[in-house]
Amino acid sequence: MNQLETNLSITFRKAEFEHDAAMLHKWHHEPHVIPYWNQDFPFSQYTKHLKKLLADDHQTLWIGHVDSVPMSYWETYWAKDDIIGDYYGSEPYDQGVHLLIGDPAYLGKGLSLPMLHEIMKQMFTDKRTQRIVAEPDSRNKKMIHVFKKCGFLPQKEIQLPDKKALFMICEREDFERGPENGL
Repeated sequence: MNQLETNLSITFRKAEFEHDAAMLHKWHHEPHVIPYWNQDFPFSQYTKHLKKLLADDHQTLWIGHVDSVPMSYWETYWAKDDIIGDYYGSEPYDQGVHLLIGDPAYLGKGLSLPMLHEIMKQMFTDKRTQRIVAEPDSRNKKMIHVFKKCGFLPQKEIQLPDKKALFMICEREDFERGPENGL
């Protein structure tokens, strides 16, 4: 948990199918999410997709909370076991992160930066991890800006099966000395 200057608390819990499927399905149908995630499937298809994601041991799905209210979705994963591992010289303990602010009431509140920072702190608790990667959609300028503020450096544009992305890397050293570390 991270106490922000505004007295908001940020927490993450692992996603659970029974508890979160309907909420996640709703979030993936939000107009601000659809262009970047392309998972606006009918519920029956979405539940199959979600079950597959939850069963995949190379990643962990998280629900992000602000003041105990669920409002965001996160995926952390081992990069070498993900498609992104084919696009660069991945190391065995590189991790990656995906995120979305699901509840539109939380958009534009400046929460992406402290939440990303907090989950990165959690990811770097594995001392073997020396870098975290991200591949935001190249059109998503707001998230690219947030990633940069957390210490990610753009590497190259890549064409993934589902999007054109900006591949970014944050080295542990850059994260630890970054100005946002004091959040």
